[in-house]
Amino acid sequence: MTDVVIVGGGPAGLTAALFAQKNGLEATVLDTDGTWMHKAHLFNYPGIGSIDGSAYMETIRRQVDSFGADRLQGTEATDVQQTDDGFRVDTDGDGVEGRYLVLATGANRDLAESLGCAFDGDIVDVDVTMETSVGGAYATGAMVRAEEWQAVISAGDGAAAALNILSEEKGEHYHDFDVPSDADAVFGGMADEE
Repeated sequence: MTDVVIVGGGPAGLTAALFAQKNGLEATVLDTDGTWMHKAHLFNYPGIGSIDGSAYMETIRRQVDSFGADRLQGTEATDVQQTDDGFRVDTDGDGVEGRYLVLATGANRDLAESLGCAFDGDIVDVDVTMETSVGGAYATGAMVRAEEWQAVISAGDGAAAALNILSEEKGEHYHDFDVPSDADAVFGGMADEE
């Protein structure tokens, strides 16, 4: 049993994992590496002048791994259901259980439909925190937006979901905010790479 099961390893899923794991929750990411980022080149991501989408993915994966998230590379989610303790995500292997669920599967909305999430037309209906109509389940990125498929928007969605989960867990509104003097303690050797 993990704290947060994240289905999808693109910008939304990995950002959710980064924020959750960095702030004390155990995150498990199911990642088939089917992200559109491998077809992208980023010129429009704030703070990044120019980067190949695959290189961006390598960087964010290193960040997530450096905080100890359990990234199950090559693991596909086949179904999801709500349990008494949270959620169970069936995979092409065994399955993963978690108290919270973040769906970050791009435009593929099958798992959200299977879970019984409400839809607004063809997109998953979420609130400002990215929570769906199923409490504790979040949807992000292209599954909640008709045409706004941008890496930075998706990453923001993943961050919003994780921050809401952290707020729920801590019982108050939670901020993930670091200052330069904390860089070595928080990021270790990665601080020099960025």
